[in-house]
Amino acid sequence: MRSSRRRVMAVLRKELRDLRRSGNVVTAMVVLPLVFLIQPIIQVFAIPSSGSAALHHEHTLIYLLAIPALVPSALSAYSIVGERMQGTLEPLLSTPVQERELILGKALAVFLPSVSVAYAVFALFIAIVELFAAPGVAPALVQGPDVLAQFVFTPLLVIMSIWIGMAISARSRDMRTAGQLSIVVSLPTVAITSLIAFNVIPATLQVALVCGIGLLFLDRLGWRIATSLFDRERLITSTK
Repeated sequence: MRSSRRRVMAVLRKELRDLRRSGNVVTAMVVLPLVFLIQPIIQVFAIPSSGSAALHHEHTLIYLLAIPALVPSALSAYSIVGERMQGTLEPLLSTPVQERELILGKALAVFLPSVSVAYAVFALFIAIVELFAAPGVAPALVQGPDVLAQFVFTPLLVIMSIWIGMAISARSRDMRTAGQLSIVVSLPTVAITSLIAFNVIPATLQVALVCGIGLLFLDRLGWRIATSLFDRERLITSTK
């Protein structure tokens, strides 16, 4: 059977409503980006105009890639275990919607707000630097390759984090545990972006290509794992 766009969109709308009603999810969407925005802002404001030349050899903007690595994990961890806790998982699985349509709808409901938040926080950081940093800091900090990396790697990181969160959510019975475990599993990605931002790992074209190819592979692998875990009979049995 071919997937129906109409059914996918119906699942998407339903998931977005559920996410808005979850206080924990909304809190995670607000708190996590702010946590990773504070450190670079403090660092930039501490740099005088005379020290702006050193920024040409740093990649502070890469640090903000931690946001698309963590926010989707917290949101997607709610996708299945949240249904189980509310008692809506079995009725949902009893509908004629295909497993692929359910997964795509739930993934899109996390992908859209996560990418939007990541880009919005990135734009906010750039605006703050342009308006309030010392003269010469903004031109040295906002480098073309780093901006391009933000736009290219954000959706790849979001997709990978979604599959991580959904896989954990399918195996969990407690929403808080699922959210915490999803964030913990995503921390190695945050560590890599931080090491690149602090020049421990050189920000070269070769590193970017390796990371991009690796993320594409993990995104494809994550899709297969998520679809294999989304088994109606097993999920209904585990709910009962």
